[in-house]
Amino acid sequence: MISEKEKKVYEALEQLGIAYTRYEHAAAFTIQQIDEMKLDMKGLHCKNLFVRNHSGSKHYLILVSQEKKVDLKLLAKQIGSNRLGFASEDRLMKYLGLAPGSVTPLGLINDEEREVKVLIDEDLKSYEYICLHPNVNTATVSILYIDLVRFLQWRRNEFEYVRI
Repeated sequence: MISEKEKKVYEALEQLGIAYTRYEHAAAFTIQQIDEMKLDMKGLHCKNLFVRNHSGSKHYLILVSQEKKVDLKLLAKQIGSNRLGFASEDRLMKYLGLAPGSVTPLGLINDEEREVKVLIDEDLKSYEYICLHPNVNTATVSILYIDLVRFLQWRRNEFEYVRI
């Protein structure tokens, strides 16, 4: 059964003319759990990290390929921020309307005030397809990377490319 959170994503993708392939699966809280399911999905699985600066005045959604580790100290320097740390479950719900394990840039559809800045690892540009949760962790969608960028532009959240 498709939840309202998930339907909202599909409606937006259809409105934008973004083609997607939906894969339904057991709840997956990590990329490793998705990999263990051995599903034949088209595209790179993105790791999505929701972080905040030390004072909690700025929030960032980091998109990076699944095999990379993110050094938050180096990233903070790169973007001119003070110390970065993972945001709480409450902040994740407040800003993106998401539960842990379902973090995705598609959650920006719930960021009405456009308060979350997206940081995209430059290496993602080299992938044709990207796999993301559609606001729930019981499904994954595969979309063209260029369509992800179109979605971000449509949402009008600030985003920038970083080197991870």
